[in-house]
Amino acid sequence: MKSILLIAASEWRYWLRSHLALAAALIFFVLVIAVSVLTAARMEAEKHARSHQQAEAEETFLAQPDRHPHRMVHYGHYLFRTPAPLSIFDPGLDTVTGQSIFLEGHRQNTAMFAESSASADFGGLSWLSPALVYQLFAPLVIILLGHGCISRERESSVLTPLLAMGISGHQLILGKALALVSFTVLLLLPLIASGAIALANGESVVALLSLFGVYGAYLLIWVILTLLISATLSKRSTALGAMTGLWIGFCLVLPSIAVNITTDAKTVAGKIETDLTMLSDLRKLGDGHNANDPAFQQLRADLLKQHDVERIEDLPVNFRGVVAMASEEKLTKVLNEYAESRMLAELQQEQHLLDYGLLTPVLAIASASRAIAGTDLAHYHHFQREAEAVRFDFVQGLNRAHVEKLSYENDINRNKDEASWQRARIDASNWQVLEKFEFQTTNISERVSTVSSSIQMLLLWMLIAFGALLWRGGKIKP
Repeated sequence: MKSILLIAASEWRYWLRSHLALAAALIFFVLVIAVSVLTAARMEAEKHARSHQQAEAEETFLAQPDRHPHRMVHYGHYLFRTPAPLSIFDPGLDTVTGQSIFLEGHRQNTAMFAESSASADFGGLSWLSPALVYQLFAPLVIILLGHGCISRERESSVLTPLLAMGISGHQLILGKALALVSFTVLLLLPLIASGAIALANGESVVALLSLFGVYGAYLLIWVILTLLISATLSKRSTALGAMTGLWIGFCLVLPSIAVNITTDAKTVAGKIETDLTMLSDLRKLGDGHNANDPAFQQLRADLLKQHDVERIEDLPVNFRGVVAMASEEKLTKVLNEYAESRMLAELQQEQHLLDYGLLTPVLAIASASRAIAGTDLAHYHHFQREAEAVRFDFVQGLNRAHVEKLSYENDINRNKDEASWQRARIDASNWQVLEKFEFQTTNISERVSTVSSSIQMLLLWMLIAFGALLWRGGKIKP
């Protein structure tokens, strides 16, 4: 153990004397700190703006005057997706998916107004986030420091005396690994700072530990690969070239190829195509605005029988409101079926892309990072489902007021004159059908369960690379 510690200390002394190593580490820390500060400021500003817009939307809805209840169904309401606490580290899909949804009767709208202020903060590097800095640039620093760990000893003819002194290849590798792993822990310190801010904003400690764990595993893979190449190739220049090529392949080339293959292999139907098919099914449900539509004849008959009357005018409830409620329920069922089908297709596409994590750990860490941060596709779908639940509840609440607070006679005569139109309005107190909405990420156990395959891929990469390194360690020769 003492020899391993001495080897690690010797490696640290070499790095401290190397201006190139120190410069690379300094550049990385400056980059990750600058990106972290800007991303945190941007996401905090987005959180404040969206929370304010949500409160304003609710206030505007509730402040509407006396109206016909169905007017309020079409007046609608907005919901805003506030950023997750860990979005300051990994914004994920936040900048490319819509942040708000307009809710109204008879239809499900898609999220809109994707946030675009990042381009003003970062210019041409608007795609950067702390997560991407760790995924793309931290491996480069590890490569720069570690590519010569063993090949340098061979080049300088130090390897022969070391082995002659009784130090085994495994001890040499473990000492170099200890030094490189300790440096990797230092690279993760800015991540802890971002996590502390997220913790203050309501994130759980388990989520922070999970995020730290997966990034630690990801960087450890690069440590092992770097040591493996350094132990295999005799020259530092060759090792550096090989690791740089490996970085280009893993971080840039393979992810792009995987995205293109997935897009072709797992296509998702476009909105226009889906809407046309869905419209055909919705027409079969009848027109909820027309109480005389044949689709509601059975509903009329059942209601007359239930209340033992012969005319809908004699019903104790407004039949037009009853039709609106029944129509919305049937329509929502169809809308949800299409929405779930689309979301399933999107998840299958994402899973197909993640399968290529067996070829490059970058895809695995990117998926795990987004999921733990609560900024992945599953959370976007979570927002859409929550929005639909709010939409259905407030629309049916208004339809219920239509049934109970407005007489059928006043309803059908509302267009006769101004006085009739005034009688067809109900009190604004009936608009109290909204609950305060605040988007929350799912609990950490659900988030971790969704990334089990990503974590397994990272562990598989680590085990295979570590096994290869141990095998190579037993064969190290001068």
